[in-house]
Amino acid sequence: MAVIDVVKENFEKEVLNSPLPVIVDVYASWCGPCQQMAPIFEELEKELRDSYKFVRLNVDEGRDLSIQYGISSVPTFIFIKDKEVRGKETGYMSKEDLKEKITKHLK
Repeated sequence: MAVIDVVKENFEKEVLNSPLPVIVDVYASWCGPCQQMAPIFEELEKELRDSYKFVRLNVDEGRDLSIQYGISSVPTFIFIKDKEVRGKETGYMSKEDLKEKITKHLK
């Protein structure tokens, strides 16, 4: 599996109905820190794919979802388990920091 791009049409299937806890990377193509986070997010997906599902939401293409989840800046990471938002973190962070946040919000 790899990082999955989500849009309004597949969000429920990929995120809300996922048997695994989900980390949503809300990003924008024009956002520098988002571009820096992309390889980190992909590395963590490879390491943690047995325990978590990793998806990406483009803030410009998923405006309705971004509004629904209260996204005011990018990158934002939304941690969802059992259809509930368990936490949100905003901004660039190291691989270790993101891994720590995943554990904190989704354990």
